[in-house]
Amino acid sequence: MAITLGIFLATYLAMALGRLPGFRVDRTGAALLGGIAMLVFGKISSQAAWAAIDFPTIALLFGLMIVSGAFSVSGFYAWVAVRAATLDLSPRALLAVMIVTSGVLSSLLTNDVVVVAMVPLLVSLCQARGLNPTPFLLGFAFAANAGSAGTIIGSPQNMIIAEGLHLSFVGFMKGALVPAILSLPVIWAVLIVLYRHRWQANGGPAGAAGPAEAPPPLDMAETAKAALVTVAVVAAFSLTDWPRHLVALAAAAVLLLNRRIAASNVMKHVDGDLLILLGGLFVVNAAFATTGLPQRAMTDLVAAGVDLLHPMTLLVVIGVLSDIVGNNPAVMLVVPYVTSANPELAGAALALGTGLASNVVVFGSLAGIIASEEAAKAGAPISLSEFSIAGLPVSLATMAIAAAWLLILA
Repeated sequence: MAITLGIFLATYLAMALGRLPGFRVDRTGAALLGGIAMLVFGKISSQAAWAAIDFPTIALLFGLMIVSGAFSVSGFYAWVAVRAATLDLSPRALLAVMIVTSGVLSSLLTNDVVVVAMVPLLVSLCQARGLNPTPFLLGFAFAANAGSAGTIIGSPQNMIIAEGLHLSFVGFMKGALVPAILSLPVIWAVLIVLYRHRWQANGGPAGAAGPAEAPPPLDMAETAKAALVTVAVVAAFSLTDWPRHLVALAAAAVLLLNRRIAASNVMKHVDGDLLILLGGLFVVNAAFATTGLPQRAMTDLVAAGVDLLHPMTLLVVIGVLSDIVGNNPAVMLVVPYVTSANPELAGAALALGTGLASNVVVFGSLAGIIASEEAAKAGAPISLSEFSIAGLPVSLATMAIAAAWLLILA
């Protein structure tokens, strides 16, 4: 048991710190090494390890990454970014457009892919207009996390929640979509207050339209094809009981079978590191579960009067945990032990907690990490403190909205 516990703790320490202390091993590497260590030390059998890796969840995520990637290779994301950033609007209005764009796209497509595809271009366009890119990047990242919380297909952790709690597409939205939408104007309001005197960058003319820049080539046929497939996927999720992972894989197959765009170009937009991280954590968590420690901890807490399965408790616990180890690892750690009489309410609490609270720190979500890294590459770095100064009030306000909504549903 000591070895299993040690491997488990070392793996999640790396999730919290972003790397394995003393080594150049990131979160993905730590999850993979944790899974390998459990196998090598005989803490889980090969058969049990394969069984622990939830194929429907991995397949669903992979398929939807392909769908989102198809929009990227068609030039849709770049076209939207240019259109949004070159509108002749004031900085405040432009920020609102970016937040709405991020929230809507992230609720319909995997948020991480949306952020990866659009953020680099948004940075350069803001700089071309003489604008400080920081509030726009923060707004885009915060809105990606908030907007994605409203649907199953919005984020990887939502897919894990939905598969683990056997939630329907419509049932998930009933619990999570309203507070996700209401969070968007809150994000805008907080950033407007914090950056009301800091719209300009390097003394440039804030809000200047800058030189006219033609949108990048947009392949209308491929964009239309991806849009039709997306509509079909949402319809199948909403109106049928077909296995979601098979629907997602079928959609991916349709998009990869293409005479104009190489499948390898679409596959580049699949986040292989995330898939490996999830696979490794599935194995680590399964091995840890065999010790009986998680079950014993749950029993002891219930005996002490702490109801971890109450939606409000889940909202707070998963929110705090997301800011420690990241939202995807947090969900994987908690979901197997959630047995609620109202799974839709529990699922909403988990999705909203991970989506909204993860805006507190850069490393709470992949969207935050991506926005921070791209800003640094463009010479406009966002410090950890600046991210949290904006993220903390955003998270507190949006979590309050989520809590009020859960109380209404309860």
